Amino acid sequence: MIYPVVEVIGLVNRFGTQLVHDGLNMDVREDEVFGIVGGSGTGKSVLLRSILGLQRAQAGVIRIAGREITQMTVDQLHSVKAHYGVTFQQGALYSSLTVLQNVQLPMIEHVDMPPAARDELAMLKIRLAGLPADAAQKYPSQLSGGMIKRAALARALALDPKLLFLDEPTSGLDPISAAEFDELILYLQKQLRLTIVMITHDLDTIFRTCNRVGVIVDRHMEVDTLERIVDHPNPWIQAYFHGERARARAERHGA
Repeated sequence: MIYPVVEVIGLVNRFGTQLVHDGLNMDVREDEVFGIVGGSGTGKSVLLRSILGLQRAQAGVIRIAGREITQMTVDQLHSVKAHYGVTFQQGALYSSLTVLQNVQLPMIEHVDMPPAARDELAMLKIRLAGLPADAAQKYPSQLSGGMIKRAALARALALDPKLLFLDEPTSGLDPISAAEFDELILYLQKQLRLTIVMITHDLDTIFRTCNRVGVIVDRHMEVDTLERIVDHPNPWIQAYFHGERARARAERHGA
């Protein structure tokens, strides 16, 4: 049986009396870029944290590559985490470590290799993320916002994962830098045969990169191809894909 790379069934997340997800379903297929969108407070980050095993849902099943993670121990989750990469919205780099040392962290945690080999592999990932070689010895405080995004991406790729989670990868970037980052993601996705799950609010990023989109509305998720989801009758989905921001995007691109 071929499992989805990521599968979420009947997810329920609640904080006190606030019900965030109520039976949310989602599946991510191999080699696709799957975008997750939704309004403020719909629980996009809560969903990601649930999938990553960073918080326990009240109910539901979450599988990564066919492995059910919801009841796993910390040690069992540790072995699963070695098979995917993650970037968080602000980069989440360790400020006291250089870029090289940040990229090496997953290697130190999961793989036994000589320091020289670790240095060489980390430099390869840094270049793969589009950073110059001299960025390796810089600290996060010495990097631009775009360079921080790339350094975080290099760290996410450290263990050659086939699954990549990206949380708002282009937030805070100017349109040119965001477009360049989108192109980098697409290039890496094709070259490395990556499956990518991306939380984003950026319409340009969605239209440039995503094969399918999951929209969180009314505590559930509506999933469809990019071509079809824009015609979904839900009022929020209509406003998102056809509202003022969408019209401005269409004008920019001559649509």
